[in-house]
Amino acid sequence: MPFQIFASEDVWRGQSSLNVGVGTKSGVEEGKRSVCVPEIQRIQSKAWSSAVSCASLYQEAEGSAMEVLKVMSKVKVKPGAPLKKEKQIRPSSFPFYAILGTSLPRAGDENLMQEINQNLAEEAGLNITHVCLPPDSSEDEIIDEILKMNEDTRVHGLALQISEDLFSSKVLNALNPEKDVDGVTDVNLGKLVRGDAHECFVSPVARAVIELLEKSGASLDGKKILVVGAHGSLDAALQCLFQRRGSMTMNSQWKTPQLQSKLHEADIVILGSPKPEEIPLTWIQPGTTVLNCFHDLLSGKLSCSSPRAHLNGLIAEDNLGLLAAALRIQNMVSSGRRWLREQQHRRWRLHSLKLQPLSPVPSDIEISRAQTPKAVDILAKEIGLLADEIEIYGKSKAKVRLSLLERLKDQADGKYVLVAGITPTPLGEGKSTVTIGLVQALTAHLNVNSFACLRQPSQGPTFGVKGGAAGGGYAQVIPMEEFNLHLTGDIHAITAANNLLAAAIDTRILHENTQTDKALYNRLVPLVNGVREFSEIQLARLKKLGINKTDPSMLTEEEMSKFARLNIDPTTITWQRVLDTNDRFLRKITIGQASTEKGYSRQAQFDIAVASEIMAVLALTDSLKDMKERLGRMVVASDKNGQPVTAEDLGVTGALTVLMKDAIKPNLMQTLEGTPVFVHAGPFANIAHGNSSVLADKIALKLVGEEGFVVTEAGFGADIGMEKFFNIKCRASGLVPNVVVLVATVRALKMHGGGPSVTAGVPLKKEYTEENIQLVADGCCNLQKQIQIAQLFGVPVVVALNVFKTDTRAEIDLVCELAKRAGAFDAVPCHHWSVGGKGSVDLARAVREAANKRSRFRFLYDIQLPIVEKIRAIAQSVYGAKDIELSPEAQSKIDRYTQQLPIVEKIRAIAQSVYGAKDIELSPEAQSKIDRYTQQGFGNLPICMAKTHLSLSHQPERKGVPRDFILPISDVRASIGAGFIYPLVGTILTQKQSKSKVCSNVSRSAQDLIQAPETQTTPCLFTALGEGSVCELCLLRNVGEMVAQAKDFVQVILLILFAAECSVQQEDLH
Repeated sequence: MPFQIFASEDVWRGQSSLNVGVGTKSGVEEGKRSVCVPEIQRIQSKAWSSAVSCASLYQEAEGSAMEVLKVMSKVKVKPGAPLKKEKQIRPSSFPFYAILGTSLPRAGDENLMQEINQNLAEEAGLNITHVCLPPDSSEDEIIDEILKMNEDTRVHGLALQISEDLFSSKVLNALNPEKDVDGVTDVNLGKLVRGDAHECFVSPVARAVIELLEKSGASLDGKKILVVGAHGSLDAALQCLFQRRGSMTMNSQWKTPQLQSKLHEADIVILGSPKPEEIPLTWIQPGTTVLNCFHDLLSGKLSCSSPRAHLNGLIAEDNLGLLAAALRIQNMVSSGRRWLREQQHRRWRLHSLKLQPLSPVPSDIEISRAQTPKAVDILAKEIGLLADEIEIYGKSKAKVRLSLLERLKDQADGKYVLVAGITPTPLGEGKSTVTIGLVQALTAHLNVNSFACLRQPSQGPTFGVKGGAAGGGYAQVIPMEEFNLHLTGDIHAITAANNLLAAAIDTRILHENTQTDKALYNRLVPLVNGVREFSEIQLARLKKLGINKTDPSMLTEEEMSKFARLNIDPTTITWQRVLDTNDRFLRKITIGQASTEKGYSRQAQFDIAVASEIMAVLALTDSLKDMKERLGRMVVASDKNGQPVTAEDLGVTGALTVLMKDAIKPNLMQTLEGTPVFVHAGPFANIAHGNSSVLADKIALKLVGEEGFVVTEAGFGADIGMEKFFNIKCRASGLVPNVVVLVATVRALKMHGGGPSVTAGVPLKKEYTEENIQLVADGCCNLQKQIQIAQLFGVPVVVALNVFKTDTRAEIDLVCELAKRAGAFDAVPCHHWSVGGKGSVDLARAVREAANKRSRFRFLYDIQLPIVEKIRAIAQSVYGAKDIELSPEAQSKIDRYTQQLPIVEKIRAIAQSVYGAKDIELSPEAQSKIDRYTQQGFGNLPICMAKTHLSLSHQPERKGVPRDFILPISDVRASIGAGFIYPLVGTILTQKQSKSKVCSNVSRSAQDLIQAPETQTTPCLFTALGEGSVCELCLLRNVGEMVAQAKDFVQVILLILFAAECSVQQEDLH
């Protein structure tokens, strides 16, 4: 049966609005509104999400002042089917519609409203929550709760249900405009007034008024509309909507002197607040339509006065409220749809920065400073990051919170590309430059989502011979100074955490040597308010020791001694102090010489900060919880019984985690063309595994979407950085690469082919500046070997030939041809250094094509396989043997070692299959360490070889592909927290040495800072050398400029020494 709305004088008297009746009995209970009539049940069960029934209005027979309006129609709310389907896929992460109120639910109207909202939301496929604050909540308390919901990524729609006196501008504009489903914020109102209604939320009450009038069939064009008693956002929205429909709007308050005349003129009157009693009914013209919109069902404050108690069903103002509630849900559905689109793969709406390449190409620092980076919050928004997922550091860098991984956990990963290189030479190959040029080409020129993931450079090499690591030419990360120096302080956090642990080791030894068991126990478990309690980490240690007690007073003397004493053997301490500076005089030091240390002194050393195991842990962890566990597992020494002593045993795991809680978040920056870059973690590749963080890669793979690309770089040559990327990083992350981009240059290949040595400050020989086909052909043996190494892991290879102006067409064509013959998927010349991403478009297309080829990725060895199977796998896949044959002695040893994975065999597998060594040779110290780690149960960890990057062998002067050499293993160390064993090959060092260049650069930079405090820039710090580059022209030009600007004779001498003495040695390069 249809609804009928009766217009009565009650609406004008302020008691009720347009009353509705139905032709059936209502079932109204005494003193309580009921909705148990069949027609209303139909609305609740069927029409909530699809329609709100609007009854017809007509004039009472007794001659009411209201005109008949017939509205027999349905106002549609857009279906929520896509939301309901998505909710079935990921119910836990689906967004909420929140209603924030300042009163607790009570019987009657408010319970009804909650039920209505719940039904509407459920039918639309939305979650809904009511947040009730105490009735006496202050404005600030309400704003605090609003801000929390703004930050909550689960909430995508927020409506306020608070008293009118709290609807201040401050409260309303605290709402995030993107969650303001009531359209009350200045941002949404401003867009509505400007004519951008499709880009904002419009007040549901104002829309409901328009819908009711338009569905009646009456034209609003040319009508005079009077809005009486409305305030703020409702008044503004009503006037704007009416004006856009050709109506002339008037606004008035109840106490306005001209109210009577305005009422006489009006065709339609909208009541925005209750009418005072003294305003007479006769002021209104017959035939005027009156709508009461000040009783919104969301407020739950409808009055049930006795004059209408006899009426059946809902009153008309409730229909307006129902319609407003439905339209509010429609706004929420729109917000949910927008959220769904953000969860799905889409091409970024990224604004690329334009390049204007110059010729000749200026210095790297000049190019960097000539380009103005976009604000990092804008970049974050362009790539799909939410406001609460970034922490901004200045204008150009930000940290990204790990909560993003939870939000995008159902998002498919993009394509995974690794950039590696041939064996490095002093001439430089430019892996970072290729990495940046490739993502600039993909995103800025091919409109493909792509992310570069780079390591953070250490300040040691930055102030040394190598220089910065931001790329070069027109393929750089900007701002260059920010990238190369402190960034967001991650390396400083590692230094602090590392040295805290080092201090804890020596302090523990000192106290154990000078205190009794009881005194030591009382220090570890002190009395607090007369009670001793074990901490969580101490309970874990008790469990490890097999002591199942939780009351400190219940331990026996033997158990107290066992708990309190670690009995560290000082000769087995492997944990060293670190700093982020090349300081050769700290390679061997004596600590504990002060009288207060009571005669306890020992020899120790400083390593460079990025060689700390904590850096490796940061690079390999995948969550804060995982990082804490890895930090706790770090082995720092052995006790006097040969058992490992960990950071967990020392009780500092929590402190280390707190120091690293911000460092775990990847750093967001951008390239010269405005494409995104993650800069996170910076382990060296020669003394660690040499790759950026797993977390940065995982987050980037989610952000780019299934069709996007993440390009990450492995340090040094494929034989070092790429091998560790596959065998260590991929094991830890579970990620599978799609393509390897192998970087080479004609000049570097000439050196591998037997070209003369290169010395910094000395002009290049003619072999490198003139065409020499034979040298190039001979040097391609190194390129072919690196291609073969990549193919061992089953990943397609694209060779990127980094072109220099001295390269000839014949040399370029020869390299590309030989690379393809060696098995490369493609070989492409690149010009990104001189023109930016445009110069790498062909490379980008080749990478896209190679990524579509199925990757058959495999590890070089399975650490869980039996020994015999690992030997067989290496022999057959690497050497091409048909099978293996074991002697009785070999079989006997294998049987003995079955429970222990042999570290030696894994080292031998890498040395022979990757480097091409004939065999390995262990020093007595290395053999001793291997025996100890095997006995401690660490033999099943992967291997991270620490060796020179300048040759496939341990001798940096041996270029090309050395053969028949014995690889000497001088020492073996363990990074248990990071999860690998790292043998030291030859004379590799873990603390770099500084060159005289450091003196010239640092002194000059300091003078510039003193002379130009307004700019605080360092104009010559990054100009001497580009990344991995010892270009004699660049070097001599910059040294010459420095000499010309030198202030005294001392600086001139230092600069001359720099040019003459600063030779390139393998242990000095990052």
